[in-house]
Amino acid sequence: MGTSSILDGNRFDTGRLDALDPSSRALVERRMNTLGTSYRLFYRRPVQIVRGLGTRLYDAEGREYLDAYNNVASVGHCNPAVVAAVTEQLNTLATHSRYLQDGIVEYSERLLQTFPEPLNRVMYTNSGSEANDLALRVARHHTGGTGIVVTSEAYHGTTASCAEVSPSDGGGGLPGHVIAVDPPNPYRHEGDTSVVDAFAARVTRAFETLRERGHQPAALLVDTIFSSDGVFPVDGALQAAFAAARAAGALVIADEVQPGFARVGTPFWGFARDNAVPDLVTLGKPMGNGVPVAGMVANTEILEAFGRDVPYFNTFGGSSVPVAAAAAVLDEIEQRRLFENAETVGAVVRAGMEELAGRFPEIGDIRSAGLYFGVELVADPETREPATAFAADLINACRDGGLLISVCGPTSSTLKIRPMLTYTRADAELLVERLGDALEVVRRQAKAGVA
Repeated sequence: MGTSSILDGNRFDTGRLDALDPSSRALVERRMNTLGTSYRLFYRRPVQIVRGLGTRLYDAEGREYLDAYNNVASVGHCNPAVVAAVTEQLNTLATHSRYLQDGIVEYSERLLQTFPEPLNRVMYTNSGSEANDLALRVARHHTGGTGIVVTSEAYHGTTASCAEVSPSDGGGGLPGHVIAVDPPNPYRHEGDTSVVDAFAARVTRAFETLRERGHQPAALLVDTIFSSDGVFPVDGALQAAFAAARAAGALVIADEVQPGFARVGTPFWGFARDNAVPDLVTLGKPMGNGVPVAGMVANTEILEAFGRDVPYFNTFGGSSVPVAAAAAVLDEIEQRRLFENAETVGAVVRAGMEELAGRFPEIGDIRSAGLYFGVELVADPETREPATAFAADLINACRDGGLLISVCGPTSSTLKIRPMLTYTRADAELLVERLGDALEVVRRQAKAGVA
């Protein structure tokens, strides 16, 4: 079975069942006896979460954890406005989008106002995976090509077509119509050309290689801050890569499932922070704050032929209850100005991390946009050797200290930190404090030779 850089970097080892307390061990065994073997649990000692509220999660023993990873509930666990909207809609009507309803139209009008003018149509799905699957279908239909370029640790979903373009899922090698290129990584960039130009050149070469293989270009598909690759919000990188893809005859698909909905701050979308405009945009995870709802945004010209030839329909995509949840999330972001909060509180977290970097040489690089952080850990600041084992120890020390984070990147040595948009300054300071405490714990363990 293959390994996944995003799922296995923080995986519970089922061979360590005997190390768990009796209650946890019994529940894990029941889980193993009923769920498919592909499922993973987080942490060396899995956390049994029974309740969530705001920025906090609570385990079966009542212990509180600061959630700095779950970007699904981006406006807070059990957000009262979202709960009320969903409850009211469930008590009124729950049906699909083939009946005429106000909700889907009103929400679509509001959602599209957050996009630049060329992006003026939206189609709804249940998940980001389905949204990316739909975008790939549209791109192939529009271009007549099949060739797809992605980044080397990309994750774009679980459908068959999305798994093919997700190198990080551990499912094996990429098919011939897909090529993965390294993301723009200033920390590890080498050569005379700029990191931006080098990235664009890799995209150009990839499409040339696809043509040589007999696959005409269809799409460049990128997470707009390269989340699974290690978080790289590099100014100019999207603009250059988008231009390279279009020059090759491909469409550009911006995967906003992780960076979208104000995660990066006032720009609202990852592509917008780089003043780049894609052809298709995919949405998911935080869109409904836990209620499954996702979508694809495009322009009329690109959708025209697809809409004429393919009568697409999704039973739950765009149905009454998910749309109500999505509308409530948008209300929360706009009315509470959470896009501004992402910038101001994100700056507090960033400053705290930079202070920690001055004390802990294991912190090699800090990358961030709004409330999304990638903290790359190294075994040696000079050689920049990835500190994979140290990262694994650290996220588990954080878990034991009441802070939930994870890892990403090709060597699972980059901390992936996604505080909720509702974080306060106090939450931000607590995050940094607990991360610092965990760094101290792991450093002491390393000196003592404790695994």
